[in-house]
Amino acid sequence: MISWLRDNAGTVASYFLQHVWLATLPLVIALVLAIPLGWVARRYGWLHTPMIGLTGLLYTIPSLALFVVLPLILGTQILDPINVVVALTIYSLALLVRTVADGLGSVPGDVEQAATAMGYTGFRRFFAVDLPVAVPVIAAGMRVAAVSNVSLVAVSALLGVPQLGLLFTDGLNRDYFPPLVAGIVLCVLLALALDGLILVLTRLLAPWQRIARGTS
Repeated sequence: MISWLRDNAGTVASYFLQHVWLATLPLVIALVLAIPLGWVARRYGWLHTPMIGLTGLLYTIPSLALFVVLPLILGTQILDPINVVVALTIYSLALLVRTVADGLGSVPGDVEQAATAMGYTGFRRFFAVDLPVAVPVIAAGMRVAAVSNVSLVAVSALLGVPQLGLLFTDGLNRDYFPPLVAGIVLCVLLALALDGLILVLTRLLAPWQRIARGTS
């Protein structure tokens, strides 16, 4: 195992870095898209159910089928990483629209009233009050989406897209243990790292949570 890692360190590192950006970029794009969509779903009650239902249906699309169909829609090559980015953005968006809507719905009414009384209205209140208060709920959805993305990226190895999933296919094809173990361990470590990063960012963006816990 150690000798295999030493001999293939460059390849494994390259796959790992590729896996990192394929898992994280869709998460960022989906969050940027989910914030306005979640606001619309929360702001206009009659749109909430159809929007949440429609985005939720996106998550039911089989990942391998989506990876195969997207090149036909986008006009890309089957091995183009953009296919993975678009597919995982769709899946992340399916999770985050509901999360953002729920997060904005968790803002207490008295907080909204106090902010309005202080002159915070419209988009100013949204960015200064509503969105920051909703951060813990949104972050919980981000953590689920991040871990999900790490695993879904590996599926694209069946099409030959370079990332840690290729270690799985290589190990299975050769009936060789070290690549399988390395791929599993690195995927788990990446998922833990992303989860930890989101937790740290949440504490930085919502410091009042620590204060509330300390006084409870």
